[in-house]
Amino acid sequence: MRRNRDIYWSAWKNRLPALKNLPRVVALLWQSGRAAFAAEIILRLAAGFLPLAGLWVGKLIIDLIGNAAAGHAAATQGYTWMLLAAAFGIAALGNILGRATDYCDGRIADQFSREVGLRVMQHAATLDLASFEDPVFYDKVERARVQATDRAAMVTAFGHLVQQVITLVVLSTAVLVYSPLLFALLVLSVVPSFLGESHFAFLGYSLAYSLTPMKREMDYLRDLGTKKESAKELKVFGLGGFLQERYKSITDEINSRNRQLARRRLRTSSALAMLASFGYYFAYAILVYRALHGALSIGQVTFLAGSLAGCGTQLQTVFSTFTHIADQALFLTDLFDFLAMRPRICNAKNAIPAPKHIMDGIEFRNVSFSYPGSPRPVLKNVNLRIAAGERIALVGENGQGKTTLVKLLTRLYEPTSGQILLDGVDLRDIDIASLHERIGVIFQDFMRYDMPVRDNIAVGKTEYRNDEEKLIDAARKGGALDVVNRLEHGLDQQLGRRFQDGVDLSGGEWQRFALARAHIRDAEILVLDEPTAALDPVAEAEVFSKFSDLTRGKIALFISHRFSTVRMADRIVVLEGGVVREEGTHKDLIARRGRYADLFELQASSYR
Repeated sequence: MRRNRDIYWSAWKNRLPALKNLPRVVALLWQSGRAAFAAEIILRLAAGFLPLAGLWVGKLIIDLIGNAAAGHAAATQGYTWMLLAAAFGIAALGNILGRATDYCDGRIADQFSREVGLRVMQHAATLDLASFEDPVFYDKVERARVQATDRAAMVTAFGHLVQQVITLVVLSTAVLVYSPLLFALLVLSVVPSFLGESHFAFLGYSLAYSLTPMKREMDYLRDLGTKKESAKELKVFGLGGFLQERYKSITDEINSRNRQLARRRLRTSSALAMLASFGYYFAYAILVYRALHGALSIGQVTFLAGSLAGCGTQLQTVFSTFTHIADQALFLTDLFDFLAMRPRICNAKNAIPAPKHIMDGIEFRNVSFSYPGSPRPVLKNVNLRIAAGERIALVGENGQGKTTLVKLLTRLYEPTSGQILLDGVDLRDIDIASLHERIGVIFQDFMRYDMPVRDNIAVGKTEYRNDEEKLIDAARKGGALDVVNRLEHGLDQQLGRRFQDGVDLSGGEWQRFALARAHIRDAEILVLDEPTAALDPVAEAEVFSKFSDLTRGKIALFISHRFSTVRMADRIVVLEGGVVREEGTHKDLIARRGRYADLFELQASSYR
C-alpha cells in the first residue's frame, strides 16, 4: 500500500512541473493554424452552454404540461410550439456544433502534427553530428519525433476540457443557486472516483515505463522475423522457432502484468463508481422528497436532477481530461528539451564566406582530436598541407583516423586542439553553409535514398533536380549512366523497395549513384571515402580511368584500402596511430621500405 502511495505522489510530482509545457503547446496550436484554433474555441464556448439551455427548456415544457393537466392554467398553442421549436433548435445546434468541432479538431491535429514534424526536422538539421552519435541524445530525438503524431490526441483533449469546464460551471451555478449543500455532496462523492482513476492511470504509466525494455526487445524480435536483411540467416539457421518462442515469452509476461493491473483497477474502480452513484442518487432522493411535499414542481425536479447528473458527469470528465493532458504534457517534455538544444559547432559572429576559388589550399596545423566522452585521441598533432589542385590519398589500417580527418575538414567535428586553415583562414571563421558548398563528399556509409533516380543524384545539389543535362553528366562521371539507361523509367525510376514500383540495386550500383551526387556539386574540394569499395574490379578501373579528368583543378582527397587505386594520387599520406607516419609518391614510399611498403606488399601477395 505504501509503495502504491509513493508511486502515486511521485507521478504527481513529475506531472505538475510538466504542466509548464501547456502554454507552449497552446502557442504551438495557435501558430499551427490560427483560424481553425480560434473557431474551435468559439464553437466549444457555445457548445458549453447548450446542456443548461436544454434542461431549462425541458423544465418549462414539463411545467406547462403539469399545470395544464392539473387545470391550473391552459397552455397556449403558440407558446407550446415555441418551446418545442426551441428544444429542437437546441438539439440541432448541438449536433451542428459537434460536427463543426470535430472538423476543427481534425484540421488542428493535422496542422499540429505538420508543425511539430517540421520543427523537429528543421532543428535536427542544425545540430552537430556528435549529438546524433550519442545514444542518449538519439533516444531523445526519436521520442521528440514521435511527438509529432502521438501527441495529436492532446489537441482534441484541450478542446474537450474547455467545453467541459464551461458546461460544469453553468450547471454547477444552477445547482449552487438551489442548494450549495447538494453540490458539496456531489463533489465529495465524485472526488474519490477521480483519485482512484488517476491513481491507476499513474500505475499504468509506471508499468508501461518499466516494460519499455521488454517492448523494445519485442519490436526487435518482430523485425528480425520479418525483415529481408535477416531473412537469409533466419532460413538457413532455422531461427524461426527460436525467435517465435522468445517473442511469445515476452508478450506473455507483458500481458500477464497488464492483466494483473487491469483486474485491480476493475475491482477498485467499480467500488468507487458505486460511491459516486450513491452520492448522485442521494441528492436525487432529496429532490424527490421535496417535490412530494410541494416545495418543487415536476419541471424543477427534472431541471435540477439533470443539472446534478450533468455536474457529476462533468466533474469526472474534467478530472479525467486534465489528468490525460498532464500525462501528455509529461511526454512533451522530450520535445521541448530537444527544441531547446543548441549546436556546439556554429558560425562565428563575423563569419566570412568560403573562397570561391581556392588559391593556397588546406593546412592541418598541429591538429589533435578525441571523440566526445572518449579519452583516447584519434589524431595527435597532425600537420598536413594540401595544395590547390593537389590529389591526396589517405591510407592506413582501420581506426587510424582517416575518416575522422575528413569529418574535421567538413566541420562535422572541430579539433580538440590545433587549426585547420583554408587559404590561410581558420575554418572556424568561415561560414559553415558556404564551406559545405565548396565540398563534394561521399562517405563510406553513404545513403541509399528510397527516391527516384533524379533525386538520388540531385541530393548533391537540389537545384539541379529538373536539369536533365546536369543529372546525366553527373551520372556519367560517377559511372552510373549505364545503370540509368537500363532502368525502365530512366531518371524517374523509383529506387529501393520501400515504395511501390521501386527497384533495388546492387551495392556497387548504389555506390555509383553516391559518386554521381558528389560530382554534381562541381565543388573545388572532392572528398571520397572508400569510393569504390562496393565496385567490381572492372567498374573500379572505369571510375579511376576518369579520375584525372574529373579532379583536374580541384583538391581531391580520397581514402582507400586498395593500393592499386592510390598510385595515381599526387601524394600518398600514411596515417598510423593518429599521426602522419609517411607521405610521398607511390614510388618514393616503396623505395623507403617503410610502413606503406609493408602494407602494399601484404596486399599484393594475396594476388600472387
